[in-house]
Amino acid sequence: MKICFSTLGCPEWTWDRILQQANQLGYDGIELRGIEGEMYLPKARPFRRENKSATIAQLEDLQVQISCLGTSASFHDPDQWQTNLDMAREHIDLAAELQVSFVRVFGDRIPEPANRGQVISQIVSALQRLGEYTSGSGVCIVIETHGDFSRSSDLKLILDEVPMPEIGVLWDMHHPYRFFDESPEETMNIIGDRIYHTHIKDSQMKDGTMHYCLVGEGDLPIKECLSLLLKTGYSGWVSLEWEKKWHPELAEPEVAFPHFLRVIKGIIQKIV
Repeated sequence: MKICFSTLGCPEWTWDRILQQANQLGYDGIELRGIEGEMYLPKARPFRRENKSATIAQLEDLQVQISCLGTSASFHDPDQWQTNLDMAREHIDLAAELQVSFVRVFGDRIPEPANRGQVISQIVSALQRLGEYTSGSGVCIVIETHGDFSRSSDLKLILDEVPMPEIGVLWDMHHPYRFFDESPEETMNIIGDRIYHTHIKDSQMKDGTMHYCLVGEGDLPIKECLSLLLKTGYSGWVSLEWEKKWHPELAEPEVAFPHFLRVIKGIIQKIV
């Protein structure tokens, strides 16, 4: 397995500091979700036309890989469907230039239960088009276990309609377990063969309210999740999604990032 952190966890860091810390801490790579305040990655400073070549050289020099480009593209709203499709395509183009394997998208919501079938059709249609667009580029689209599609059985309804190698799952281990009481074994049984990328975070419930915490200090069955992945032969990325951008009260990345690396390496060593 390769270990990375999402830049969602270090929203105040510069691009140079992100790369330097990844290298110095011993991470294999980084997952991009915002850089220097810009959440739309094709517009971020390191990837502007005049900076892109230097950025690629910098990544190679520091031996830091980019695991995934995180978009906010979702396909539940028919009025924003085309805009989000175009967003995903722009990120595919950037990923291909940077030789990044994955671009993340969402389902994401089912606003009205009566419209469930329509929403699923919209998502399937978007993924089909994206799969065709990215074919041959070396880039795969991963739809995250997130929102109303955190439940694996609901996500499988979509996956069954797009049996394309270019379309897979980003398994956010937290959401199916925490919000739908879904065991890791159940998740793997339903969508395990389509998992291309993973997110790890941890939390605990206090007085009926969820609180994020450092990985290993909550009650997520992280060891079980990783063990199940390894049994399938998974050799991809495990990514810390420390949501500092959305929850500024969380510990600083200077604390969370080295902590995660120690904990995950320790868990993997015990499994293997």
